[in-house]
Amino acid sequence: MLRLRSCLLLLIAATLPVTASASDDDKASAQSIHGYAEEVIIRPEGIRLKARLDTGATSSSLNALNKETFERDDEEWIAFDIIDPEDEDKKIRLERKIVRHARIIRHDGNHQRRPVVSMELCLGEHRREADVSLIDRTALTYQMLIGRNHMKDIILVDSGQTNIQPPRCDD
Repeated sequence: MLRLRSCLLLLIAATLPVTASASDDDKASAQSIHGYAEEVIIRPEGIRLKARLDTGATSSSLNALNKETFERDDEEWIAFDIIDPEDEDKKIRLERKIVRHARIIRHDGNHQRRPVVSMELCLGEHRREADVSLIDRTALTYQMLIGRNHMKDIILVDSGQTNIQPPRCDD
């Protein structure tokens, strides 16, 4: 009896029409395939960095050194250095308004409090504002990590490829 019911349910399910909503079609056409490592441009400065696209990370992070918080127009800001991608002995100083502080749970179970800034990033043909936490990543291969929040609905990651979508945002 149970076997007959299971077969009947499978038969009914197989005959139901499969449909996709228009929004699903729009999402699929707006998505592009990227490798697990790509170049990203930080705007408006135009700084090109190698970034790792990490579907296991919720948010994005950037290698930030010599961080100094300060106040500007009654708001909390941060100045920080990134390693110049053209000469790793040089640093580039950036300033951004802090939008919040994130509590990050590390793989070892410890917690970190990181400043988060908003940055406009160009990845492939996609230009998008992203929340980016600032942390020292000098021991890691990539200065920038792009997380799921930034890739949502626009980027699919091919884990076997790198550098297949160079930045090409229209100005």
